[in-house]
Amino acid sequence: MFHNYSKAFRLNFAVGVSSAVFAAFLFAGCEEEKPAPVKREVRRIKGEVEVLNSCSMKGAAVKMRSFLRENGFDVVHIDNERLQNYDETIIVLRNPEWEGAQVLAATLKTKNVLVLLNKNATVDAVVHTGRDFQQIIEPDQGVQNDSNK
Repeated sequence: MFHNYSKAFRLNFAVGVSSAVFAAFLFAGCEEEKPAPVKREVRRIKGEVEVLNSCSMKGAAVKMRSFLRENGFDVVHIDNERLQNYDETIIVLRNPEWEGAQVLAATLKTKNVLVLLNKNATVDAVVHTGRDFQQIIEPDQGVQNDSNK
């Protein structure tokens, strides 16, 4: 009888172990599905843009250039403006028929758009960065920086 009990015990043990191994194998393949990373598609805007630092804040034109390029604009030139006292960012359209004008204004969240015709202009638009540029390119951080003044 001891011998039969031992066989039964070994059989139950073998079934238990094999069930545990099977269950572990089964659940190991059931990882939680992770959502696929969102791939941000940047739409390229035809036309050329110039960025001028018009607010006297060091690096404003460079940061604005990066922001505009990330949003699909072709920034061909950056520089410092002679007058550096702009409080708000302004867009000056050199080509009023440029199809990217409304997209640029929406991207910069501004209604400050002027049209200055210039037959010798080499760009479609000039962005004059104002002191509000940080709020435009990093909305959360811009508000936070203003509260630290």
